[in-house]
Amino acid sequence: MKSANASIIAGIVLISAGVLLLLDLLNVIESAAYVPMLIFAAIGAVFLSVFIRSPENWWAAIPGSVFLGLAAVIAASQFTDGGAGASFLFLFMAAGFAAVYLRQRGNWWAVIPSGVMLTLAVIVTLPQDLQGMPVAAVLFLGLAATFGVLSLVPVPDAGPAGRMKWPLIPAAVLGVLGVIFALQSTALLIAADILVLTLMLMAGIALLVYAYRALHGGHGKAHG
Repeated sequence: MKSANASIIAGIVLISAGVLLLLDLLNVIESAAYVPMLIFAAIGAVFLSVFIRSPENWWAAIPGSVFLGLAAVIAASQFTDGGAGASFLFLFMAAGFAAVYLRQRGNWWAVIPSGVMLTLAVIVTLPQDLQGMPVAAVLFLGLAATFGVLSLVPVPDAGPAGRMKWPLIPAAVLGVLGVIFALQSTALLIAADILVLTLMLMAGIALLVYAYRALHGGHGKAHG
């Protein structure tokens, strides 16, 4: 049954690729660029069918998502003019790792690469004028969110609470770094420095006024 399904998919792919190449050879349509997309999609479909067939085949979601993501990238480059086509690869890989966890909840580790891939998908879509600090902010905040979600994920062997506590530590550290980079990217740290200097000057003036009043008040009481 497994070999029959694989043979059917392989046969359909070969026939479709042959038809596309023939049409390209006859100058009917420029279809040669679609052949790799078709092949990648077919390979991804094979792994997807293996993944669906049995819970023990959770691993098939990873290569399946990679090949389907490559097919999506090629399709995006062919049908759109945007530069965010590479994000489809990361989105499909994020979905693949998420499927690994959803198939077997003991594979909690799959939440980490899923969050990383989703973060990279967001970074790829950022415009060119937001490079540098904003990219670092998105990266660290995305990783912090990933570990934060991991701390909420039910884990069979995590004790009575059913959840792990250690992901909160990297989530907090990465979150603080992400906020720092976000503040730097929006120039809020400069405003914070100005605020600190202003408070220091106001505090110094207040102390001088207090000292002046204390001295003159003391003299007034002495003269009275």
